[in-house]
Amino acid sequence: MLQPPTLKFLKSLNKNNNKVWFDEHKSDYQHAKADYESVVQQILDGLYKLEPALVGLQVKDCTFRIYKDVRFSKDKTPYKTNMGASFAPGGRKTPRPGYYFHLEPGGNSFAGGGLWMPEAAVLKKVRQEIDYNFEEFQQIISNKEFIRYFGKIEGESLKTAPQGYFPDNPAIAYLKLKSFTVWHHISDEAALQPALVREILKIFSVMQPFVKFMDRALDQE
Repeated sequence: MLQPPTLKFLKSLNKNNNKVWFDEHKSDYQHAKADYESVVQQILDGLYKLEPALVGLQVKDCTFRIYKDVRFSKDKTPYKTNMGASFAPGGRKTPRPGYYFHLEPGGNSFAGGGLWMPEAAVLKKVRQEIDYNFEEFQQIISNKEFIRYFGKIEGESLKTAPQGYFPDNPAIAYLKLKSFTVWHHISDEAALQPALVREILKIFSVMQPFVKFMDRALDQE
C-alpha cells in the first residue's frame, strides 16, 4: 500500500509546480519516491511469477523520472505531477508491449498497459497478427473479465484503412488503431489500501493474454 503523504506531496506539487517550492520540499519528494518505489518492487515480485521474462528487471529500470523534458512543450512547468512505472522486458524504454502503473491523485491513477504509439515496423507486425489471427484476438478482448476491467481498447485511430487492408476487413476497427492500450481506474482511496498491489497484479493477469498476443507479433519475421 502507499502512504497518505505520497499522495499529499503530488497534490501539493500540482499546485506549486516550480523549482523553488520543489527544492524546499525535496525531502518530501524523496520520501514519496521511496514509498512509490517500494510498491513498484512489490509489483515486480509478483510479476516475476506471472511473467518469467521480467525476472532480473529492477525498480530503476521501470520507473520514470519526475523531471519533465520541456524543450518541445508549451507547458513549461518543470515537474510531472504523477509517478509512473512500466513493466516490460528491457524496462521503460523497450518497444515491446507491457504493463504500467500510474499514480496521480485526484482520481487519475490507473493500472493497465499494452502498446502505446509504436514505431511503424512494430505497428505493422501487430496489425498483421490481428489480421491473421482475428478470431483469437476477438476471444481475448471479448472475455467477460477483460471487459469488466477494461471495457475496450483505447488508442488513436486512422480515418481510413491502413495501407494493405480493405475497408471491409472484419478487423478493420482494430487495424486502424495506432495504439493498443487498456487501463483500469484506481481511486485515491484504493491506492491507500493494503490490497493495492494484489489488485494491480490481478489487473495485469487479466490483461496478460492481450499483452502476450502483441508481444508474439514482434517476434514474427
